[in-house]
Amino acid sequence: QVQLLESGGGLVQAGGSMRLSCVASGRSFRSYAMGWVRQAPGKEREIVALISWNGADTFYAASVKGRFTISRNSGENTVSLQMSSLKQEDTAVYYCAADSRPLVYIKAGVVEQMNYWGKGTLVTVSS
Repeated sequence: QVQLLESGGGLVQAGGSMRLSCVASGRSFRSYAMGWVRQAPGKEREIVALISWNGADTFYAASVKGRFTISRNSGENTVSLQMSSLKQEDTAVYYCAADSRPLVYIKAGVVEQMNYWGKGTLVTVSS
C-alpha cells in the first residue's frame, strides 16, 4: 500500500520558519518526481515546489521562490520543504505528492493528476 505521510505542520508567526517532511512507503520513489502542493481556504491547489527524481532539477512557485527550499533523500524515500520568512498568505494545507513524469509535464498538467498524494498537513501563519 503506497502511503505518503507528511509531518511538521502547525502554527508559526509571520517571519518565522518551519520545515515539512514527507516519508513515502509502499514502493520505491527513486524514479519519481516529488513535490509539495498547497491549498488555501477557498482557493485551488497550487504547486509550491517540485524536485526531480535525481534532485538535479527543481521548480518553485513565484510566490515562494527565495523563501522555500525543497530537498529529497531518495535512499530514504523522503522529501522536505524548508520554509522561511513565512507570510500569512502561506497559510494552507500542504500536501506531499509524487509523480512519474518529468517536471516539465507536471507543471504543464493538472495538479490533481499527480500520481500519489499524502493527506496533508496544516500550516497556519499568524500575524
